[in-house]
Amino acid sequence: MGEDDFPLVGTYTENQACKTDGWDTGVSRVKITPRDIDSVFGLCTILSKKREGATFVVHVECKGPGGSQMLSDVNFTPREDKTIDFSDQDQTYKAVLHRCPD
Repeated sequence: MGEDDFPLVGTYTENQACKTDGWDTGVSRVKITPRDIDSVFGLCTILSKKREGATFVVHVECKGPGGSQMLSDVNFTPREDKTIDFSDQDQTYKAVLHRCPD
């Protein structure tokens, strides 16, 4: 899958709409680039991505506190209302991502 096939690149807020008048400090932000996902969990490097129907399955390596590393799969499913359902491979963490204007 090429970078052009990954339409999720952008900045998002978790579980509430992005404010256009500046950042709400209490809201978690997620920044997705073609190579990385930067969130409250830390910086994750995208190792591979594939599309399964409407869902993007992304294999990541995340650096945690103290230099620990974790491999995981995360799922992004775009919805018709322009938000994205996010979940980890074990469904232990779920969020709705709201795209912020560029």
